[in-house]
Amino acid sequence: MVTGAAGFIGSHVVKALLEEGHEVVGLDDLSGGFAENVDKRAHFVEGSVVDQALITRLFEQDQFDYVFHLAAYAAEGLSHYIRHFNYSNNVLGSVNLINQAIINNVRRFVFTSSIAVYGENQLPMTEDMVPRPEDPYGIAKYAVEMDLAAAQSQFGLEYTIFRPHNVYGEHQNIGDKYRNVVGIFMNQIMKGEAITIFGDGTQSRAFSYIDDVAPVIAKSVENPETVGQVFNIGADQPYSVNELAHVVCATFRVEPEIVYLPARNEVQHAYASHEKVRRFFELGSPTTLEVGIGRMAEWAKQVGARATKEFHGIEVWKEFPEGWLDSVSRR
Repeated sequence: MVTGAAGFIGSHVVKALLEEGHEVVGLDDLSGGFAENVDKRAHFVEGSVVDQALITRLFEQDQFDYVFHLAAYAAEGLSHYIRHFNYSNNVLGSVNLINQAIINNVRRFVFTSSIAVYGENQLPMTEDMVPRPEDPYGIAKYAVEMDLAAAQSQFGLEYTIFRPHNVYGEHQNIGDKYRNVVGIFMNQIMKGEAITIFGDGTQSRAFSYIDDVAPVIAKSVENPETVGQVFNIGADQPYSVNELAHVVCATFRVEPEIVYLPARNEVQHAYASHEKVRRFFELGSPTTLEVGIGRMAEWAKQVGARATKEFHGIEVWKEFPEGWLDSVSRR
C-alpha cells in the first residue's frame, strides 16, 4: 500500500515499487495530487487516510505486506494557520494506518517524515540530534515518528523512517502556491508573472531531485538492517532561494524578475548530513541542481501552467503572510 500515491513523491515510489516486482495499491484523495500521476499498473483507490472505515476495509481485503505512508498536507509554512486540519490529516490519518498495520500484521511500515522535525540552528542536521520542530507540520511529523517507535516497542511493528527535504521534480503540484518553491517559480514563469520570494531570498535549502530519493524509499523494505532506523535523504549542497530563482530563470531562458515579499516565519537555513543513509544503501551520483531543474522544466512545459488553488479553510488569519492573501473572504 502506498498512501499519497497520486502525489509527487508517492507517485514515484509507486513506480519504483512496481519496477521492483511488487503489487501496489495506491490511495490518494486527490486534494493535491493527480490521478494521471499514478502508474497504470497499480490499483488506484480514491480516498483519504482520515476515512477510518475505508482504511479498515482496504487492510482487511488486501492484507498488505508493506505500507508506504506518504500522504500528508505538506505546506509547512501554512501549517501555523491550519492547525486543526494539519493535525487531523497528518497525525490522526497516520494513526488510522498504524492501527491497521498492527492489527493486520504488516511486515514493515515505511514513513516519510521531514527534516522539519529538527527545527532551527541544528546544522548539518543529523539523525542523532534531538528533534525540536518549530511549526505544526514538523510537530505532526515527529509525533508520528514517536508513535511508530511506541508501536514497535509494544506490538513489534517494524518501521523505517525517511526525512526527505525540499524534493522537486516531475509530478510536483506546480499550482500550489503554499509549498514547493521550485514548482511555484516554474508556474509563475510559465504564466508570465514575476517570481515572488518571501524575505530577502538568502534563506537556504538543499534542493533534492526526486530520482535521488524515491527509489531509495522503495528499496528500504528489502534491507532488514533498516528496521527501526531513521534516515535523512536528499541533496548535500544547500543553495539560497535567490540562487535557485536564477537557476530556474536560466533554464527557462528568461531574465529574472523578482518581487520580494515580507518575510514569513520559517527556518532560515536547513540542510542535512547523509552519512548514515550511505552506510545502508548504495547511492548513485547525486543529480546536480541544474540537471534536475532542467528535467523538471521539460516536464512542466509539457503539462503547462496550472491555476493556483486557494486553501479555503484558514483557521487563523492573524499575521497571515501578505503573499498568500487573496480575494477570498476571511471566514
